[in-house]
Amino acid sequence: MFEIFKKLNKNKKVRMFFSLCMVIISAFLQVYIIDVFMNPCNLISGGFTGIALFMNKAFALFHINFPTSAGIMLLNIPAAFLCAKAISKRFVFLSTLQFTLVSILLDICQFEPLFTDQALNILFGGVLWGFSISLALKAGGSTGGTDFIAQYVSNKIHKGIWDYVFYFNCFMYVCYGFTFGWVEAGYSIIFQFLSTKTISSLYQRYEQITIEFTTAHPQRVIDAFMCTCRHGMSIIEAHGAYSNKKFYICKTVVSSYQAHDVIDQVRKADPKVIVNTYKTANFYGNFYQPPIE
Repeated sequence: MFEIFKKLNKNKKVRMFFSLCMVIISAFLQVYIIDVFMNPCNLISGGFTGIALFMNKAFALFHINFPTSAGIMLLNIPAAFLCAKAISKRFVFLSTLQFTLVSILLDICQFEPLFTDQALNILFGGVLWGFSISLALKAGGSTGGTDFIAQYVSNKIHKGIWDYVFYFNCFMYVCYGFTFGWVEAGYSIIFQFLSTKTISSLYQRYEQITIEFTTAHPQRVIDAFMCTCRHGMSIIEAHGAYSNKKFYICKTVVSSYQAHDVIDQVRKADPKVIVNTYKTANFYGNFYQPPIE
């Protein structure tokens, strides 16, 4: 089943269809979270959606109705134009579709709260909010706003910066605290922390893995590896203490999302290969990162 899905995913039209479905689900889920978990607790999210929610509440203090949906569009459209050339048109299209759907659905859909307990709202809302963003990112898009900036910088440095996005959001929460009280601001920070950790766990495009292949047939390993991805590989000649035979250690670093395909192809080429993987904390030097489509 997994092999069939991988083959289908190589087709651009099929992949685009799946991406559109994921983006639509992401937008619907965010609207659901805002109505069911955030509004009852007077919470705001991070990013441009959070700023739009903040603006809605701030204008309400002066009895001015400024819809959250309008704020989302006003903030995101300029960022989309700025990033269209820097990232990719497909990424910007999917991101624009996502935040546009959120803006429209906020005015159309209404959901009743599930919990009266604030802790449950923060817990479920924060995790689901992170999941909704991860869904859009895995589709090849984003939820707009600071996601545009995060993806642009991450592509340049080959490293996720979601923790730094969290720190930026904390500044907004301080402003929110001064305006509406520190209790709501504190709960919003916890909400955003859960969301950020969920994204870091689910979206691992920039996480790197070191793989060591121990084999008696290095050329098979090299050929299978080079057909799978664009990375270098070091071949180390070694000697087995137990077998008293010569063998080779083929060592490389790949992105975590590539690791499964690489290992699968190498094991097909050499069924007796021994594979050892471990997380790479930092990688300095040239590292090829496939661009976002």
